[in-house]
Amino acid sequence: MNNIRLGQTILNYRKINGMTIREFSDYAGVSTSLISQIERGKGNPSLSVLELIANALNVPLFTLFINEINTDSLISRKQDRKKIYREDSVHSVYDVLTPDFMKAHIKILLMDLNANSSTTESHYSHEDKEEIAVVMKGQVFVELEGKEYFLDEGDVVRIPPNIKHRFLNKSNAICHVLFVLTPALV
Repeated sequence: MNNIRLGQTILNYRKINGMTIREFSDYAGVSTSLISQIERGKGNPSLSVLELIANALNVPLFTLFINEINTDSLISRKQDRKKIYREDSVHSVYDVLTPDFMKAHIKILLMDLNANSSTTESHYSHEDKEEIAVVMKGQVFVELEGKEYFLDEGDVVRIPPNIKHRFLNKSNAICHVLFVLTPALV
């Protein structure tokens, strides 16, 4: 095991979560000195310590060992993109634009919202994500906490965590909305 890469991975996850070593140490139940040693590549943690760290970071244990980057996975070809269908697969389709989607901290999706439809019948919210949506083609309405806003092509909306929202296409043409989702900073 490459302790330097493992330590760097843990350090990166800790910083993404906005924690100091002391805060992280208290949260994980691992001594501050051991966390520091691990992050500097000097410590040799046991499996049980790594499990505590992974649980505190809210990541699967195996992700701490994914250090090698296959540069081929950093490219997303249009013809190879995965599609996500919502509910009945009729109203909206999300095209996953983010290369190496499962490892990325930022998610980029392109939604095709069919004519005279909405993303959901009710609302949804993201507890742990902040979202930016850009209307790439067409005109849509965004409903935020029950209030509707008109968005024209090129308009952008920021959706903080826990805000109830949905998108509505009241036109007779398909609309395209680009979404950028990031982990929420707590």
